[in-house]
Amino acid sequence: MTTTDKTGARPRRYLLLLLVALAAIGVDFLTKEWVLATFAEGEYLDVIGDFVQFTLVFNTGAAFSMGTDFTWVFTCIASIVVLVIGYMGLRVRSVWWGVTLGLMMGGAAGNLVDRFFRDPAPFHGAVVDFISVGTFPVFNIADSCVVVGACLVVALTFKGLNLDGTFIEDDRDTKKASAEGGENAGGAGGTGAAGDDRTGGRDQ
Repeated sequence: MTTTDKTGARPRRYLLLLLVALAAIGVDFLTKEWVLATFAEGEYLDVIGDFVQFTLVFNTGAAFSMGTDFTWVFTCIASIVVLVIGYMGLRVRSVWWGVTLGLMMGGAAGNLVDRFFRDPAPFHGAVVDFISVGTFPVFNIADSCVVVGACLVVALTFKGLNLDGTFIEDDRDTKKASAEGGENAGGAGGTGAAGDDRTGGRDQ
């Protein structure tokens, strides 16, 4: 998978971001609809013993059922996150960053669909959570996409990969080479001027 910048890379990477986001939203929505049609609230289905289970929980808080008293605040924050990611995506020329931001946008938007359209009211809708792992708070596919995307952000940042597909080390090398080139050019110019002065003196 190449991260080098090519002609037309930006629109292709933005399209990739949108496709990943739409896929995340679609999978999240379909799994939630399946859970709503299959389970009663509080009912459990063992997937891997009693360690991994499917259940139905209505979450009015943030990811992983946190902050249940501030539903509208999290709705506004999630909306801003989606808009910011959409704006940042205009700069993306890296496949990895396209996938990463697409996962985060899709995850945030997936839960926003619940906030806007589910009961009890717009901006206060309860998010459908259904994946239970051990003692960890119940979550959904959208939460998983956000977490995976966040982990990829850390990994790509640690690797030094920029949104445009270049690496931080390459940028440093380019700046260093430019600086050295400027110094060499300045030195050559100074030497040439000195040589002219000496030649002129002999002619006189």
